[in-house]
Amino acid sequence: MTGLAELIQISQDVFWLHAVVFLRVGPVISLFPGIGDNTVSVRIKLALALAFTVICTPAAAPYLAGVSWLGPGLAWIAVTETAVGLIIGIGVRLFLLAMQTAGSIAAQATSLAQISGSAGTSPMPAMGHVLTLGAIALAMLLGLHVRVAEMVIATYRVFPVGAMPDAADTSQWGIAQVARAFSLAFTLAAPFVIVSVLYNLTLGIINRAMPQMMVVFVGAPVITLGGLLMLFLLAPGMLTLWMRALEHFVSNPFGSP
Repeated sequence: MTGLAELIQISQDVFWLHAVVFLRVGPVISLFPGIGDNTVSVRIKLALALAFTVICTPAAAPYLAGVSWLGPGLAWIAVTETAVGLIIGIGVRLFLLAMQTAGSIAAQATSLAQISGSAGTSPMPAMGHVLTLGAIALAMLLGLHVRVAEMVIATYRVFPVGAMPDAADTSQWGIAQVARAFSLAFTLAAPFVIVSVLYNLTLGIINRAMPQMMVVFVGAPVITLGGLLMLFLLAPGMLTLWMRALEHFVSNPFGSP
């Protein structure tokens, strides 16, 4: 019976160890680019969260040594681990939102926002869909899931188990991430905005010079074709800049030295 009791105790410790890691991994998977979309089945998300938990638990086990699995502290651990997971997941998700915003800005600037638009779970122009799908595919090909697993393990040094993140520091970090996301979105869409400004100025000058000419009928095909050509030429560079920014965030999400 002694051996059976030890086996049961080891099984309980392993179970609770994985359960605590799952509390941090679960929110990350639910917000993960591509995986966390509403189009993905909940069962697939759960299976991926369990797989990430099995991968991260052996590396995170030293940081969870001495944690009590029983008693009133378990509820507090559940709250803190979920909060940390949400912080990580939101930080990664903001980069996908930045790409979606860049696509929407570019489509609005080139008068392509109403062409093949979507009214689904994430309404956006066709240009935004192309850039977003390209960004997700590129991220997966370059091993974003592996880097995020490494980031989750590294966060145990910054946020120990049972320690609630400081509200002031978290709010400042969140504001900085939102500002970075919008800055990245405008940077990626800047060529489209510049061309749009030059296009509208040119149409205004032509309209003043020849009021009888219907400049809209002349300019609409030009800006449409120009927007599609710019998307074809600039999409690789936009995806490269986006991926570099994401890799920089994943390697050092909280700005620690």
